[in-house]
Amino acid sequence: MGKRPVTVRMARWSAEHPWRAIALWVVFVAVCFVGGNMAGTHKATAQDDAIGESGRAYVMIAHGKFADEPAVDNVLITPMSGKLDVAAATQAAKSAQAELGVVTGVAKVGDPVPSSNGQALLVPITMTGDPDTASNRVEPLRAATAEVQAQYPALRVEEVGGPSIQKALDDTLGRDFQKAEILSLPVTLAILILAFGALIAAGVPVLLALSSVAAAMGLSTLASHLVPAGNATGSVILLIGMAVGVDYSLFYVRREREERARGRGHVDAVEIAAETSGHAVVVSGTAVIIAMAGLFLARDSTFSSLAVGSILVVAVAVIGSLTVLPALLAKLGRWVDRPRVPLIWRFTSNKDGRLWRKILSPALKRPAITLTVSVLALLALAAPALGMKLKFPGTEDLPRTTPAMQAYDRLAAAYPSNGTTHVVAVEAPASRAAEVKAALTKLAGSTQGDPLFAPLETTGPKIEVSADRTVATMDIATPFSARSDKGADSLHELRQTLAPAALGGIPGAKYAVAGPVAENEDYAKHIWHTLPIVAGFVLALTFLVMAWTFRSVVVALTSILLNLLSAGAAYGLLVIVFQQHWAEGVLGFTSTGAIVTWLPLFLFVVLFGLSMDYHVFVVSRIREAVRRGVPTREAVADGIAGSAGTVSSAAIVMVAVFSIFATLSTIDMKQLGVGLAAAILLDATIIRAVVLPSLMTLLGPANWWAPKFLHPRGRHAATAALPEERTPELVGAP
Repeated sequence: MGKRPVTVRMARWSAEHPWRAIALWVVFVAVCFVGGNMAGTHKATAQDDAIGESGRAYVMIAHGKFADEPAVDNVLITPMSGKLDVAAATQAAKSAQAELGVVTGVAKVGDPVPSSNGQALLVPITMTGDPDTASNRVEPLRAATAEVQAQYPALRVEEVGGPSIQKALDDTLGRDFQKAEILSLPVTLAILILAFGALIAAGVPVLLALSSVAAAMGLSTLASHLVPAGNATGSVILLIGMAVGVDYSLFYVRREREERARGRGHVDAVEIAAETSGHAVVVSGTAVIIAMAGLFLARDSTFSSLAVGSILVVAVAVIGSLTVLPALLAKLGRWVDRPRVPLIWRFTSNKDGRLWRKILSPALKRPAITLTVSVLALLALAAPALGMKLKFPGTEDLPRTTPAMQAYDRLAAAYPSNGTTHVVAVEAPASRAAEVKAALTKLAGSTQGDPLFAPLETTGPKIEVSADRTVATMDIATPFSARSDKGADSLHELRQTLAPAALGGIPGAKYAVAGPVAENEDYAKHIWHTLPIVAGFVLALTFLVMAWTFRSVVVALTSILLNLLSAGAAYGLLVIVFQQHWAEGVLGFTSTGAIVTWLPLFLFVVLFGLSMDYHVFVVSRIREAVRRGVPTREAVADGIAGSAGTVSSAAIVMVAVFSIFATLSTIDMKQLGVGLAAAILLDATIIRAVVLPSLMTLLGPANWWAPKFLHPRGRHAATAALPEERTPELVGAP
């Protein structure tokens, strides 16, 4: 028989010592969660996110050690309706000055500033403390402003500014996270009840997924002290954790139930499930981890934090499926099928795959035509991706459901700014400080009269110099938004023509242009540059894992091609939905005319990893049939029809969880949810039910071709049949 694989031995031990395995898992999750909360999260800073020329500018500014500008919030006074009562507004402004002047954390309250149209007054509030954490200290300001509002009901008195908007965004993201968490549980449980027809069987995958997410959350906070965490890390851990945790449990529980139905004892059924579905879980988990590891090649703190969170939750889910899951199944025994939901149980326990055999009929009978039509349809869906544009979402894209963002719109209407600001940073020896200042003044003057730039203030350009006189900065305004083509044109002219002409002749000087337009442009270039590198890494390692697992170069190559096809179709669908305006009312967003900059790269690695769940599971079942001597055409039918219930249930869970994220407030989470849900849906239907069977039927025995060094020696768990049905390993023609 040979030595059992380690995954089987782990499952056997857990099944024979269930209480120990369960206790160890509970302790592990508790230690991870509590330890992570005690350690706290280390967030990424602007220096961590330094990308391109804008990143170099921010590094220069950090080198200069400028004194931090204090955080400034505002009280905006506007009429509830009609024209502003100037006298009442002035009195309200004085009241605001008096109320806010005594609030802890307020350094100074400025004089009211009237708007140019006379319809608003703005009272600036300078805050004390760290400006980066000012949003955590705006509640007392809001409370004081609310008191002023109560005194003047005919006026609208509201707190608005950077800290207030950041606080509103943090609150919105927190509510979104809660919403996703609350909705995902009942939706997932309902789907699993339909899949299993029994409440306990449905609850086991949810428990594993939730415990995996909790442990990974704690571990990610610990890891953030090595790799700083981004804002989306927690959401992604929940998203990926619920998907893979439920999937892995689903594969395992289904197989264990099948073996018990064949007369196996509880422990033996668990062992066989570990040797087949458990091995598939390890392979698919490894594929996800490899794909996520590719994000480190982007050399970007955002992607690195997403990679860490995803890798941790997948690794924890795999460990749980090999340890606590076998223990639970062995301890529960036949109780896992209790209490039964009468009608649903009868349906789930009597499925024979005939429906799926009918669905597969075109692919098996006319594989060439079916393959051609389906591939052309997917390529047509992918075609819009060629026109994909990448942009960061800005303040204008934040949800307008919060009072802070509604106040921001009123502020922008009453006090139209000069538009977007470019930041020019120059680093030079201190002896060149006067020369640098003169060059910056010259640069500011060269923008005047150019419609791409805003007029200078009467006081002239605002140039700041560091205490050691080695770094100088200057703001140059453009009257266009950060995402506009004109805004980008002003950046290009500044970088390519004006800045080199003014600053290029200073010996020993380095300069760079930053700002929101520059960050947008530089990050998009960074993504297009790193995407081929990350994709190449993921493709190469995935190919090696699949070739080694199935001992077939053809299976490895076709799996990569199929995944590329589904990823391309998902990209095309994203462009159709989000770069155009037709879906705005359906999903509740305002189109930015672009895809969020970081999404294509992250979506690629996630899809490549997650789609391996189905591929490994389905191809393993097909290979089992081939090893029993079944002809390829019938093996494909047996493998896909036999695994269809499991794959369909897993896909529905994933699509449901991802779709919940499409209902969240921010545009990046909407795009992530739609992209993942669409890709998984396409992958589990068109790819697995049409493209895969037609391709494998066409290839026939060639599916299993491999060079001699890949020929297996001994038993290979991923493709072995059941113990009493095993035959010698087949390579080449089955």
